[in-house]
Amino acid sequence: MKWLELVLVAGATLVSAVTVVVLYALGVRLTAIAGDFRSSQPGWIRPLSYVCFGLCGLAVLFGLYLIIPYFSK
Repeated sequence: MKWLELVLVAGATLVSAVTVVVLYALGVRLTAIAGDFRSSQPGWIRPLSYVCFGLCGLAVLFGLYLIIPYFSK
């Protein structure tokens, strides 16, 4: 068995899962902050939360692209 490849796949899976979870959690947190401080909020908090959600979605779509064999032809 090729243990190095197994460790490499496990590491890549862990990094990608943590990245998606952190981006989603950061997007939720920034959305909550933007909702709390309506009058005194900086103008960049809500768009930054949307960027986090967009990057999370792109990471999920890229993972689906890698998994589904139809797209790799």
